[in-house]
Amino acid sequence: MILQVRDLVMRLRSGGRDVTILDGVSLDVTARETVAVTGPSGSGKSTLLGLIAGLDRPTAGSIVLDGVEITNLDENRLARLRRDRVGFVFQSYHLIPTLTALENVAMPLELAGRPRRLERARELLDAVGLVDRADHYPSQLSGGEQQRVAIARALALRPPLVLADEPTGNLDSATGAQIIELLLSLNREHGSTLVLVTHDEALAGRGQRVVALRDGRVVAGG
Repeated sequence: MILQVRDLVMRLRSGGRDVTILDGVSLDVTARETVAVTGPSGSGKSTLLGLIAGLDRPTAGSIVLDGVEITNLDENRLARLRRDRVGFVFQSYHLIPTLTALENVAMPLELAGRPRRLERARELLDAVGLVDRADHYPSQLSGGEQQRVAIARALALRPPLVLADEPTGNLDSATGAQIIELLLSLNREHGSTLVLVTHDEALAGRGQRVVALRDGRVVAGG
């Protein structure tokens, strides 16, 4: 089991009152599984993904990622775990605008002190069909190309878990379909686990399992 979420609660203070975003969510994900998390806007999908990635801390509950309970880790250990074990693909790409495509992909390799950084980054760009755009900056790339760079970056350290938050949300349907095919095929090749948040039912159907959230609770597939 690569991911175990137990009784996860997330409350935020808003307008002078506590708002419950997640309410007792439990979820198990096995290694190499592809899981799509669906639900209407406001159901807690992205909040759940952010908590699994260690980008925020829950109000209550536990998250065990690749054998490590992450909810009580200090920031330094959490940062190392995110770097080494989690690849994150954002809806808005989050590429560094002053770095080329090659440099964006090489960045996690550099932070981890890996050898052959640029060579490895070039191989990854080749895998996503963008080696000929290696020296281009994000502003010179289309949305679909930026997302492919983001996927290559997320896979740079061969993380056991890849998280994707609405990875096709800013793309037209045809480009979005290409990105999903790419993400699923690369994930299989790398042998990693994929947890994907989406509101697109057709996209969700490409996963091995669909977990449905509503009002901060798992209503199916957990």
